[in-house]
Amino acid sequence: MAVPYRDRPDGGRALATNLARYANRPDVQVLALPRGGVPVALEVAKALHAPLDVFLVRKLGVPGHEELAMGAIASGGVHVLNREVVDRLQISAK
Repeated sequence: MAVPYRDRPDGGRALATNLARYANRPDVQVLALPRGGVPVALEVAKALHAPLDVFLVRKLGVPGHEELAMGAIASGGVHVLNREVVDRLQISAK
């Protein structure tokens, strides 16, 4: 299987070429998700001359099935629930 990019920064530079129309715009900000997304976003932000910020997100796993997400909480007080998963598994708010 061919690897499309050498590493995450290489992937970020490739992505930035597709986003070049957003370069030097005051209304553009690049948001990165921690760990793997930061090296990608850094290259995009540099190429676009845009500010970079990190958006902290934490997955809310289903008890006993932690890989299954029932929602997420994020910096800035953002929270999202997957109502379908919560309802189907009858997960209470307590």
